[in-house]
Amino acid sequence: MNQQQTSGGEDDRVRQRRRQITTAAVQLFSERGYFQTTVQEIADAAGVSAGLIYQYFDDKEDLLLLAILDVLDSYTNEIPQAVEGIADPLDRCRAAFRAYCHVVDSRQAATILAYRSTKSLPRQHRDLIKNAERQTNRIIGGYIDACIEAGLFRNVDSEIATYQLVMYAHAWALKHWQLAPRLDLDGYINQGLDFFLHAMLTEAGWRHLQRDETV
Repeated sequence: MNQQQTSGGEDDRVRQRRRQITTAAVQLFSERGYFQTTVQEIADAAGVSAGLIYQYFDDKEDLLLLAILDVLDSYTNEIPQAVEGIADPLDRCRAAFRAYCHVVDSRQAATILAYRSTKSLPRQHRDLIKNAERQTNRIIGGYIDACIEAGLFRNVDSEIATYQLVMYAHAWALKHWQLAPRLDLDGYINQGLDFFLHAMLTEAGWRHLQRDETV
């Protein structure tokens, strides 16, 4: 993996250039397929030379890997920001889920690409993606665990509950063609929270939620 860096780490210019290239690659991979897309076509779509791409990425596999990891990094960065300053465990859990869904919405093509094309990568790259996904899921799972410990959620398997939320969020991208004509993103998130909270809240959790809604 090409890790072009400055002495102070990756600077804004490098990050912006990588994002420019990966955005073009994701679009082409989604439209044409990973194997059918050439590096030259990605370069043309990004408005750069093929040689420049190789300054930032080792090869097309590296480009696909970084495109998928970039989405997972977005979850890792944006979810903690969304819950910053929120002390209540239930509010933190809901805010984290909303943030996750907003990342999916803003990166729909890349989310779909991760499902379609991860299997095209060699095993060591797939392992990197799996580890990054586990790290992201641990963030969500931590908020669920906090609600369980506070007596607001039933004592369920938080890892399974996390995947229920994650798969629901991903469905916004995977089935957007069917869902978007029926409701907007906020409506979809609210429906998901309604399903999830009805399944998870204890009696104390319901009282807590109702108190929040009347404040």
